[in-house]
Amino acid sequence: MKLLSRLTAAFLVATFLAAPFAAFAEDAAKGTAEKKSEKSKYPLKTCVVSDEKLGGMGDPYVFKHENKEVQLCCKSCKKDFDKNSKKFMKKLADAEKKANKKS
Repeated sequence: MKLLSRLTAAFLVATFLAAPFAAFAEDAAKGTAEKKSEKSKYPLKTCVVSDEKLGGMGDPYVFKHENKEVQLCCKSCKKDFDKNSKKFMKKLADAEKKANKKS
């Protein structure tokens, strides 16, 4: 009988302590969904520098340039981007205009 009451008490304590973690997991899942929806707003499916598919070499390299999100296929494309950023930002702006026309 003592064993049963100890097991019951342990179960109740574990449930009480685990409840905040369940809420945290739910919040984390919402954050992941929000990040995915933000990614879907990006107008290109390819790197503005190399024209490689974004995500084809792992997660895209994401950074801000002139308060605009830029996604590259990899971090090594950043050097080329910095050499001629105006060209690549124009390419991104053109893609955004095209995406807005479709919406």
